[in-house]
Amino acid sequence: MIKNAWKQLKSSIHCAIKHYQLIWSQPLRKKALLYRILGKIVNVFKYVLVVGLCFVILYPLMLQLAIAFRAPTDVNNPTVLWIPGEFSIKNFQVAMIALRYWDALRNTLILSFGVTMFQLISTSLAGYAFARLKFRGSSIFFAAALFTIVVPQTVIALPLLRSLTQMQLVGKPITLFLMAGMGMGIKSGIFIYLFRQFYRGIPVELEEAAYIDGANPLQVFSKIMLPNARGAVITVALLSFVWQWNDFYFTTLFVTRSNLGFATLTTQQVSVLFGLQQALTDAGVWGLMGQDVTKNPLFSSMILNTSGVLVMLPLLVLYFFVQKLFVQGIERSGIVG
Repeated sequence: MIKNAWKQLKSSIHCAIKHYQLIWSQPLRKKALLYRILGKIVNVFKYVLVVGLCFVILYPLMLQLAIAFRAPTDVNNPTVLWIPGEFSIKNFQVAMIALRYWDALRNTLILSFGVTMFQLISTSLAGYAFARLKFRGSSIFFAAALFTIVVPQTVIALPLLRSLTQMQLVGKPITLFLMAGMGMGIKSGIFIYLFRQFYRGIPVELEEAAYIDGANPLQVFSKIMLPNARGAVITVALLSFVWQWNDFYFTTLFVTRSNLGFATLTTQQVSVLFGLQQALTDAGVWGLMGQDVTKNPLFSSMILNTSGVLVMLPLLVLYFFVQKLFVQGIERSGIVG
């Protein structure tokens, strides 16, 4: 029986070799075979690349979650890495107290939503002006707007701080709203460019028809251009919200440094360790390990890691609900213009 199976295998291999020799002797079939082999190699490379990128992106997140759900008593256990020996939410309780989570979350939402709305208004109007309203020096102004993308934040921070201090606006959320409304918010140059590219992709005939019907430029913008730039609006809104949510430099410089009561999640995360002892006492964990755990760098790192999860969590929930709209907006931004 084994001999028969071996003979059949040898016969199959021999037939396959003859088949490919026949194909190789014919130029057209040889070329088609080479294309198929090349396509298989390219597909394998694509899958390896995607799996590698997914690993690079997801590995820190999975490790962060594994550490966050670890019990405080397992902090010095070298055998506990991926799967906690005991699942616990004590780290979340401590981190929320140290972050003053609900107050900081409220302040962060106020700043993020306010800045996003003002960014949408200013950058959409500027993008429309650069795309359709031709005036003397428009190219120079547009180049200046793009130049703000590559200028480091620290270059313009000092002049802005001095001007806003003279106007007694430092330490108030309205400072960031004013900057966003004047087109000087975080990455406003990118948003102006995105809107300009979208508007340039809208047929001019639509505007001409509106002008014939008696519409003015503001009416054309609000009733023709902006509704057709839905992809840009979604993309800019989400990017502006996320960037303001994660911002530390401008928020600290213009608001929280002069107004300690208006802390955001990112600014409060920096001072988590300063209030760790009181947070441990309030959470009932102080003295759990028979030592001052605040002096244990592994425990401090675990609490900082957990606070990072709490800062990310609202953004992950937001993205879960709007991911389809966001992907559509990104796709349109690469097609239009």
